[in-house]
Amino acid sequence: MINLPPRVLFGAAYYHEYQPYERLENDLDLMAEARFTVIRVGESVWSTWEPENGRFDLDWLQPVLDGAHARGISVILGTPTYAVPPWLARQYPEIAGERRTGERIGWGARQEADFTHPAFRFHAERIIRRIVSRYASHPAVIGFQVDNEPGNELLHNHGVFERFRDHLRETYGDVETLNREWGLVYWSHQLSTWDDLWRPDGNAQPQYDLAWRRFQARQTTEFIAWQADIVREYARGDQFVTTCIDHGRPAVDDDELTDALDVTAANCYYETQDRLALPVRTDGPEPWRNTGPWPLYLRGDRMYSARQEPFLVTETNANNIGGPCNIRPPYDGQLRQAAWALVSRGARMVEYWHWHTLHFGSETYWGGVLPHSGRPGRTYQNIARIGEELAAAGDLVTDLIPDADVTLVYDRPTKWLMQRHGPLTSADGSPDADSYSGLFDPFHRGAFDAGLQARIVHTRGLADEPPKQAVGRHPVLVVPGLYLADDRTLDWLRSYAEAGGHLVLGPRTAYGDEEARARTEVAPARLAESAGAWYEEFNSLNEDMPVVTKDPGFALDDTAAATRWVDGLTMDGATVLAGYDHPHFGRWAAVTTREAGEGRITCVGTLPNRSFAAALMNWACPEDRTSLQDLPATVTAASARTRDGRRLHFLHNWSWEPTTVRLPLALADVIGSGAYEAGDELELGPWDVGVLRSQS
Repeated sequence: MINLPPRVLFGAAYYHEYQPYERLENDLDLMAEARFTVIRVGESVWSTWEPENGRFDLDWLQPVLDGAHARGISVILGTPTYAVPPWLARQYPEIAGERRTGERIGWGARQEADFTHPAFRFHAERIIRRIVSRYASHPAVIGFQVDNEPGNELLHNHGVFERFRDHLRETYGDVETLNREWGLVYWSHQLSTWDDLWRPDGNAQPQYDLAWRRFQARQTTEFIAWQADIVREYARGDQFVTTCIDHGRPAVDDDELTDALDVTAANCYYETQDRLALPVRTDGPEPWRNTGPWPLYLRGDRMYSARQEPFLVTETNANNIGGPCNIRPPYDGQLRQAAWALVSRGARMVEYWHWHTLHFGSETYWGGVLPHSGRPGRTYQNIARIGEELAAAGDLVTDLIPDADVTLVYDRPTKWLMQRHGPLTSADGSPDADSYSGLFDPFHRGAFDAGLQARIVHTRGLADEPPKQAVGRHPVLVVPGLYLADDRTLDWLRSYAEAGGHLVLGPRTAYGDEEARARTEVAPARLAESAGAWYEEFNSLNEDMPVVTKDPGFALDDTAAATRWVDGLTMDGATVLAGYDHPHFGRWAAVTTREAGEGRITCVGTLPNRSFAAALMNWACPEDRTSLQDLPATVTAASARTRDGRRLHFLHNWSWEPTTVRLPLALADVIGSGAYEAGDELELGPWDVGVLRSQS
């Protein structure tokens, strides 16, 4: 981990250049009073840094850095390459990105440029060098953010396509190999020369689409690495380089992107008010996917997954998020709950977007710490309390390693493939472009609902770890929706189970190979024999279907149901744990399990609803849970290890109703003065948080 100040960084993005009147000193004083320790500056205003081609104005930021340093506030300095100035667009119209071949993206928003174009690179490098060389030595600057939320477009520009063709030539060698690997005999798509490769606009072939998406992500990774290398020419040894990741961008692979960075940094926006409450509403199609506190923990686990280490939250809710027609500022206490939830999952920084609510532009109603009046109000007071508590906790909550009872495998290439060729449908029957999340999320949510803590790992590099060693770190490994997998990965999964791990396979796992070709073996390929179960028939579900217990050791309640998909699991030595209550689908198992070597393989043939998923995770995971259990329905618990090996416990009451939690062991209050013996009760008020440490 990089060398950062000895407490969780806390602050906001600050745009002094956006203020309608001079208020720098007042802003910085208010930040200091709220115990801010960091601000992010400069990433959005290339036209301020360089008003005209070759004319630079670099001095405007000096008072901001000087004022921050005088108050002990650190600074993350951004490079402004994601927001291209109009003069550059006017003088070099050829740098405009294309969403379709020959159709340029109109200027007027951001990230419209083809960042691979030589003209763009020339001017981007020049402004990066000017800014970073000017301010790298400033004592307030602790790190740099290159670009912002990269990977916003799938670029169809001529140069990008030609590099894609060169990439395929380098990867496959000749067109005959590409024809064979992609199955281009289908629909008469066989190439006779590399010039025959068609543009991606009208493509319908999954293998082409997958290669195109992988290539696009690598272009983004190369661009960020290029910027990072330039910045490091000027950066001090104690300064870090990162970027702000938005996991929803179509051309970003956070797993590979962070290889060239010093620390993962990403956005974390979430629903507030009653949408953050427990119990979660059950009305509407799949309401659990966007409501309740679970998405916060999923996003935290995703950020931790990229480098398997603590991360920075570069942007998160300060107030309302979105446009002027959907205003939901958080209730009192909810910002505090979110901050501590993210810290419990490994956040090394919590930074709000942004300090002051803008008076102009498309984000006029994306709320900041201060309202349009500039006067500190309810939001400021709520955030100031968080700053006070983080200051009190100090280095005890720095660089936490979140506990995990279960590990889930995440695969970005499968997600890309399923955005166009996914197995699931939306509520109206149309293809679900978010099919991969539909396959992955129920299992992560099931762990959350079961009171378990999850860790996420990426498929890349999974097979590089000795299976026995992996069992020690990941005793339960859940693999939902891993459609794309090479033989090595599937063989490793089998070896992991045989070495003593519990391997849980979800629907669509091990059905395709690394080129998205359906395998010729029965599914799950290369695992069916060890699993004692297989399938070759599968079905879409239009309605939820009841699931019933088939084994006394696997408990389900009357609400358990299969949703959206069924793999027709057929027994070949496995034990059936659950089945479908249906005259046709009842011939197949919903869940099977079988010992494999020293471990076990469990197959799940459907997407479990919430009660079913929680029961599955409760059964799969050991009794010795890392977090506190037997909690009220509105309370969640998380835990993490400190740098000196102590365990911290984080208790959240996600409701308006006060409640109490009986503590099973002696704990001390980290953000207060209380001390509790085993059996004592901790009182939690509405939307309240308790942060406790073991007294031993």
